[in-house]
Amino acid sequence: MEYTFWQMYDALRIHSGWILWNLFLAFIPLALSFWLFHRQSTTRSLLWWGLVAVFILFLPNAPYLLTDIIHLIRATKAGYYSTFVIALFIVPVHLSAIFLGFQAYTLSVMNVGHYLRRVGLRRYILPTELFIHVLSAIGVFMGRFQRFNSWDIVKNPDTIVYNLIRNLSDKEPVLVIGITFIILTVLYWLLKQVDLGLWLRFQQVRDRALSRRQRHQQHEV
Repeated sequence: MEYTFWQMYDALRIHSGWILWNLFLAFIPLALSFWLFHRQSTTRSLLWWGLVAVFILFLPNAPYLLTDIIHLIRATKAGYYSTFVIALFIVPVHLSAIFLGFQAYTLSVMNVGHYLRRVGLRRYILPTELFIHVLSAIGVFMGRFQRFNSWDIVKNPDTIVYNLIRNLSDKEPVLVIGITFIILTVLYWLLKQVDLGLWLRFQQVRDRALSRRQRHQQHEV
């Protein structure tokens, strides 16, 4: 048993050290999306636009966790860990992190749609979602293959622009970005339907509970 725990610790240290940091980066745009797009005021101040820019810059960190599947593959192929550790620790931990990251992405983009609906721009929801998927696909590519971070756009804007133009002029990077865009779009649509279904179910249960409580109160009166 002690050997198993050491294997789990070793797997966490070598193959899973990225999880907490990457999840933290993924939840930054989620937190911003609730503040930006769910607040009562619809006034768009300079601060609001500045935080929207930060939101867009950090948003690719959420779907970026999809690419961290490579850590799971490396861990399972290492040949060092027992089947028990792989099946009950490594795989669940990695898949949970990947799911949470993409869930953060889905909710963040859904919050954008919620805001557009509130301000009477419902017809722009789908184009905006697709545009966000394009930007996120580019961001994921720049992060995974070019090893840039969100803050590099402030620290090294010239380098970012140069590498982006150079990559968009090459067929292979464009293909990778295109495939990433398709994956993001499909997975987002699927998870969005699940989230909307769960939210609708929650509302139905809540309404039934409120209705029963009201009938009970009326009966007591």
